Amino acid sequence: MFLTMKENVVIIGGGIAGMEAARQLLLLGYNPIVVEQKEQLGGHVGKWHRLFPDMSSAQDLVRRMEEDISEANIFLETKVNSINRLREGYQVMLSNGVNIACRAILIASGFKLFDATRKEEYGYGVYDHVITNADLEAWFNGNADPRIPHAPESVGFVHCVGSRDLKAGNSQCSKVCCMTAVKQAIEIKERFPSARVWCFYMDLRLFGKKYEDFYIGAQQDYAVQFVRGRISEVSEALGGQIQVKAEDTLTGKPLRVRLDLLVLMSGMSCNPEMTRLARMARLDIDSDGFLKSLDNIRSINESNRPGIFFAGACTGTKTVPETLAEARAAALDIHRYLQKGL
Repeated sequence: MFLTMKENVVIIGGGIAGMEAARQLLLLGYNPIVVEQKEQLGGHVGKWHRLFPDMSSAQDLVRRMEEDISEANIFLETKVNSINRLREGYQVMLSNGVNIACRAILIASGFKLFDATRKEEYGYGVYDHVITNADLEAWFNGNADPRIPHAPESVGFVHCVGSRDLKAGNSQCSKVCCMTAVKQAIEIKERFPSARVWCFYMDLRLFGKKYEDFYIGAQQDYAVQFVRGRISEVSEALGGQIQVKAEDTLTGKPLRVRLDLLVLMSGMSCNPEMTRLARMARLDIDSDGFLKSLDNIRSINESNRPGIFFAGACTGTKTVPETLAEARAAALDIHRYLQKGL
C-alpha cells in the first residue's frame, strides 16, 4: 500500500505533541499522518486524571484533540520500520506495510516514566503499599488497585524519584514531579479529608503560571505538609504500614512517620524508541539520552537532518503547556520549510 498524496507530513508519536502538531498542519492545508505504537492516542496525558494547575480533565483534553484531527490519517498499533533518505525528502516504511513518501517528518515520540524498581531503597514492588504517581492516576481514573487502602489515614509523596539523580543516570529535573505531587496530594485530601498528607521534597520547582498559588492552596486549603529533606529509610512496619525516616532540613530535626500509602513521583526519562529512530534517520542524541536539537535556544524544534523536526518531550522534559506550544511551533517550522522548497 502506498500513500502518495502531496505534502504528506509523517508524525511519529500520537501523544499530545503529535496530536496538536497534526491539528495545526491540517489548518495549514497539509496531510498529517500520525503513527502511534499504542492502541490509542493521548500518550501519558491520556492516562492522567486531572491536570494542574486548573484541575481540568485530562481525558476531556485528549477527546477534544482527537476530534480536532479526525480528518488526519492515523495509524494505531504501528511502528516505523525504516526511514530512507530520498532526493527530495524521505520514504517511511511502517510495520503495517504502508509506504509513505514525504518531505518532512515530525518526531514526537515523548518520554518514558522512570522505572521505580531501580530505586530499591523506596520499596516499590517489595512493600504492599508503595506505588508510583502513574499507579495513583490509574486509581483516580477508576482502576482498582489492592495496594491502595480503602480509607488511608496517612499518605506520603516522595519527589524526584529517578530525577536529578546521577546514580540513576538522570541528572535532569523532570519539571512536572513537584506539581504532580501537589495535585495528587490535593486529590487525596478531596477524597479523604481527614487523612494526613506529607510531601517530601529536595527543592520545590514551581516555575509555571499559577503554580505557586496552587502550592500555597495545598497548604492553606488542604493542610498538606511539606518536608524539605530526603527520605533516608523506608521499611514495612507491623500491620503492613510503611515506616519512613527522613530529616527535616529546615528544622534540623529527624522525622519518623507511619504511612498507609507511599507514592513515588517517578520522573521522565528518555524513550528507548528514540534510539532506534535516531539510528535509522541518523539523528544526534544528546548527553542526557534525549534527541538533540540543532540548538537549545532558537532551533529547539529542528534536528541535524533536513526536513526532520521535533516536538515535545523527545528532546527533554516538558510540561503540558510547553509541549503544546512546541507542537504549534514545529508545525509552523515545517510549513516554512516546505514552502521554501517549492
